Amino acid sequence: MPAAGHTFITTLKRAHLEWGTHRYTSSRGVVYGEGYLQIPKRYAKRFGIFNSNHPTALYTYNCNSVDGFLSNAILMASGSSEAGDIYAKQFQGRGNLRLIGNWFNHVNAVVGDRVRITWVSPTDIEIEKI
Repeated sequence: MPAAGHTFITTLKRAHLEWGTHRYTSSRGVVYGEGYLQIPKRYAKRFGIFNSNHPTALYTYNCNSVDGFLSNAILMASGSSEAGDIYAKQFQGRGNLRLIGNWFNHVNAVVGDRVRITWVSPTDIEIEKI
């Protein structure tokens, strides 16, 4: 489980900024405004960031953004790099896949921007475009 002080930086790619439109699957239709934050596998393993495939792990986090746009938003650690993997590969809004996309829009995020994700407690994270 992540602990206070754990932090990592992710670099935004087009797929993160345009999740609902820039995809290589036809599993669902085009949805504008969706976004996610990538969790590099090395940090998922090092910090214990699990998805729902792990039978007892916590995979939802309270999230605040340094700029104040997000306040007590709920993010889910989700996805996996291969079927059945217990390590999450992304953070997304719980029940709202536009949550991160709206924040990207608010901070004028573009491809190549970097986002710092920091745990302030085992269940609370803070995000910041740097």
